[in-house]
Amino acid sequence: MENLYVNITEILILLFILITFLQSGIDKAADWEGNTGWLKDHFSGTFLAGQVPLMVGIIMIIEIITGFATILGIIWLIAYNDPTVALYACILAAITLLMLLFGQRIAKDYAGAFTLTGYFIVVIFGVYLMS
Repeated sequence: MENLYVNITEILILLFILITFLQSGIDKAADWEGNTGWLKDHFSGTFLAGQVPLMVGIIMIIEIITGFATILGIIWLIAYNDPTVALYACILAAITLLMLLFGQRIAKDYAGAFTLTGYFIVVIFGVYLMS
């Protein structure tokens, strides 16, 4: 239990990432039609318009993998005091957020892109702490 207290900041960041990404990935899977429909409209008029189902599928898979990686990262921190898996989870979360940022900027949704900044700050702080 000592590792829980020693790594509490890292674990809280991983819980934030877990909730954010696993919920988002599951939501995309559960409401595929709603998500792709909204995003087709969102990306209409861009060079990504015809790629929406592929993009949603890729993001969904990466978000779910990130969620499970954070679970493993929490377990590794508590059981072994080893941040390696947690670091990889944070890096994967950062890459995913950069992909989402790219899409928001292409769609000219600058408010949506700005919203991602808060998530990115938390994730990069996680990368910093765990590296």
